Amino acid sequence: MVAVKSVWQKGFLESGAPKEEHFEIKESELSGVTADNQPEEDGAVIVEVRYMSCDPYMRGFLKSQGRPAEEGKKIVSAFVSGIILASRNENWKVNDLFGGSLPLSTVQVVPAKAVAGLWNLSQYIGEESLSQGIGALGMPGSTAYGGFIDVLEPKEGQTIFVSAASGAVGSIVGQIAKNVYKCTTVGSCGGQAKCEHIKSDFGYDHAIDYKSIDQSGADKGAAELKAKLKEAVPMGIDMYFENVGGIHFDAAMNSLRPKGRVAVCGGISGYNDKDGPRQEVDILSLIYTAQRIEGFVCTPWLTGQQGNFLGDMSQWIKEGKVKVEETTYNGVEQWATAFNSLFENTHRNKGKVVVKV
Repeated sequence: MVAVKSVWQKGFLESGAPKEEHFEIKESELSGVTADNQPEEDGAVIVEVRYMSCDPYMRGFLKSQGRPAEEGKKIVSAFVSGIILASRNENWKVNDLFGGSLPLSTVQVVPAKAVAGLWNLSQYIGEESLSQGIGALGMPGSTAYGGFIDVLEPKEGQTIFVSAASGAVGSIVGQIAKNVYKCTTVGSCGGQAKCEHIKSDFGYDHAIDYKSIDQSGADKGAAELKAKLKEAVPMGIDMYFENVGGIHFDAAMNSLRPKGRVAVCGGISGYNDKDGPRQEVDILSLIYTAQRIEGFVCTPWLTGQQGNFLGDMSQWIKEGKVKVEETTYNGVEQWATAFNSLFENTHRNKGKVVVKV
């Protein structure tokens, strides 16, 4: 029999940062296979997960939202990448490389109805680059790609402000904006070292250290951040890529030029709050400035329904227009530690956080 290790959450967590004690590793044997380790179901595949993702949006899944407590004890699902071990699906063959959103189990049978949700990475990367399937060629990359190109609709020479600019999504947004669309880029991140990093490695024109801002009051913090934005780009910004919320959103809206666009990707500053992130918007000002705020998810671009994400992104990586940066944690047992690092002691991480199984 094939041994399997899986990541389980022990229960719901309404507020506060998720920690190692909120998760556990359970061992089991692979089911749903024949005696010769083939899928029992026609159309199914067996996969070996090589890399597991942990992403800020997953914090919301730990909140009960009215569900009974017993539903909080379950296997965690996330984006993963790996290799096909066996296949009864005509679209997949053994040794194909894949990305997908699956339960965090080291080996598993993907049912026929779920196989369509996998994307084939074989023509874009080799096994040595499989981690990109949960990063630049996965959810974060497609989020940056679709949010910037289709939601923000950039024009050459315009100015963009990106919060969490050193993270998995923000680092890619800045590089596409600068190296592909020739925009002026301003990024916000935590600490002077990260500010220097996004300028030297990702090509950001300006970097703002949000940790240097007095955030004892929301209004005061937003005003100080707005002042730093004005110092960097006196004429204001045309686009804002929102990953953080809080004072970043307020400062960006008060710096947005007429016909400016905001792509709302996330709000990590409020994810650990019981009720999640909340923002106030002056909707009347949107009318007279013709500004637009739009939320989105990566699905249309990741699944190929819109754009040419995998083709474009893989080409930009080859051309050096997009640099891939990852922080790697080794072993499925380290998944909870990696997840916690997104919310606490974040200075340790650069780019996409991945867990190498």
